[in-house]
Amino acid sequence: MVLMIVCGLCAFLLALRDLPYASIDLRFLLLAAMTLTIGSRVSIQIPRVCGHISVSDTFIFLTILLFGGDAGIVLAALDALLTSLRISKKTSTRLFNAATMAFSTFATVECVSYLFGDIVKLTGAPYSPLFFLATCVMALMQYVVNSGLVAIGGAFKFNEPLWESWRKKYLWTSLTFITGASAAAVLAKLIGVAGFYAFLGALPFIGVVYFTYLTYLKNIEASTAAAELAEQHVVELSHHIAEQERLRQQFSQLEKLSALGELASGVAHDFNNTLAGILGRAQLMLRTDDPEKLLRGLQIIIKTAEDGAKTVKRIQDFARQRRDHDFAPVAVDQLLFDVGEMTRPRWKDHAEANNVYIRLNLQINSKSLVRGDESELREVLVNMVFNAVDAMPAGGTLTLATHESGEHVVVSVSDTGCGMSPEVRSRIFDPFFTTKGKAGNGLGLAVSYGIIHRHEGEIEVETEAGRGATFKIKLPIAKGASRETEAASGATPCAAHTLSLVAESTRARILVVDDEAHVRELLCEMVQGESCEAVAAANGADALALFEAGHFDAVFTDIGMPGMSGWELARAIRERDAQLPLAVITGWGDAVGSDEQKAARINWIVTKPFSMERVTEIIQDISRHKDEARRNQLTTVAA
Repeated sequence: MVLMIVCGLCAFLLALRDLPYASIDLRFLLLAAMTLTIGSRVSIQIPRVCGHISVSDTFIFLTILLFGGDAGIVLAALDALLTSLRISKKTSTRLFNAATMAFSTFATVECVSYLFGDIVKLTGAPYSPLFFLATCVMALMQYVVNSGLVAIGGAFKFNEPLWESWRKKYLWTSLTFITGASAAAVLAKLIGVAGFYAFLGALPFIGVVYFTYLTYLKNIEASTAAAELAEQHVVELSHHIAEQERLRQQFSQLEKLSALGELASGVAHDFNNTLAGILGRAQLMLRTDDPEKLLRGLQIIIKTAEDGAKTVKRIQDFARQRRDHDFAPVAVDQLLFDVGEMTRPRWKDHAEANNVYIRLNLQINSKSLVRGDESELREVLVNMVFNAVDAMPAGGTLTLATHESGEHVVVSVSDTGCGMSPEVRSRIFDPFFTTKGKAGNGLGLAVSYGIIHRHEGEIEVETEAGRGATFKIKLPIAKGASRETEAASGATPCAAHTLSLVAESTRARILVVDDEAHVRELLCEMVQGESCEAVAAANGADALALFEAGHFDAVFTDIGMPGMSGWELARAIRERDAQLPLAVITGWGDAVGSDEQKAARINWIVTKPFSMERVTEIIQDISRHKDEARRNQLTTVAA
């Protein structure tokens, strides 16, 4: 800045010394006055830069063309100084701006004079290409030197590359110099033809150029603001997208938690029904000594417990997204008898304890078979019976009926209770809709609807407020099934027990391994009940020690045990005996696939809760295996 101030001062003093004072007239004074008063005040701020451009460039170029370069240098320095006084408070900046303008004008004048000679004479001559070329050089030289010097100052001040400073901030300023030189050349020729008053007439033209340029700069500022706003919008949009993704993940997690809550609520609902049947039947059995009632109660408890086990299996199937269903023939009349007995503690004993009397009316007019899951169908009917009992707080008649309609059998559950309004009737199958307040969870009928739908059936409701309700379940009759087939599929435990007696000399010795004491004891009693010897072990390490110390004909082992798991124990036993029968017991249902069973060389998979029939079947296979091995041994000895 100091160097430029010195150079500019030298240029100003040289111009002031060589100024042709004799040629100064009223025209020059008028032009100088307009330049210093109007031109210095009419300026445009450079976008995004602390700088201004004055429109007095046109007047300075006109002064050079009409009165010579020295007059133009002096006028340019004075104009820049006056303009700086208005836009800057720093003396160094004011002097730097004036010196830069003086030096750039000095360089322009010297370049044009060197190339084209006396510029005033060239202006007074007729219009020629040489004059046009001189005007272009004047505009280009003034632009390059002026913007270059200012760019150098800015580069030093902001510590940035010179090219970047000039390109970003001053490249576009060429427009003002080209426009000013062009306007000055036109005005100079007009003055040469029509006199100096043509300059006054051209002032509107200069104003138009100025306002056009001002509009151009405003458009640049608007575009810059729009670009900045767009950039801000992009940032905000990116933030919004990230926030939406976060909310989506949270919502997805909430949906998973909600689904888990629905599943847990449905499980609790089903198990409460199962436990209610077991508890109520057990309490009734404690009050009687009748062997037939005790036997019937035990059979109902077994069926109810099996239904609970199938509920767990359905949950496990759901977790694995299985859609297959092992349907079997189900006798509708027997189904209604079972439901009536299973719900007796609710509609009879519990109700009578509260002085409420409900009469059960069985109207069985069909002995048809349907294909389905017996426990699921019982679950549906039990739900409907409990709902009917709740709808008769003052007592009434509960009717379970069946009849055939074409290729379907219709099972109906009717009550003489309070009935339902049309609004309630339209929503009874909606999940979580209940009229029982906190006493209900609104899942019973929703679960029932899904079960009947899987059985390719339909549910219809006939009800009227104050006149009870009737639920009708329509199921397709099983084709090709008979009562004999159904009876064969439902063999009783006693039938299996009669086949399990073996000679004492051929008793099988079975190793039972489970970390749960009650399961281990139960399994040992089942094994001993089949005239076999049971040896118990609480973990895999103890079992392996017992196996190495003695002879066993088979091994029952749990999978999930602390320390050595059932799989590890099975592999260890297989290393010692490749033919020994092995059965693994798991609480994970059907999670153990056939491929895993073959890979581990396991003979049987027993799912918890296991039934006596399943254990008996496996023990019979073990006994046959032992007898075959003994016969083969005797045959070998005889040979």
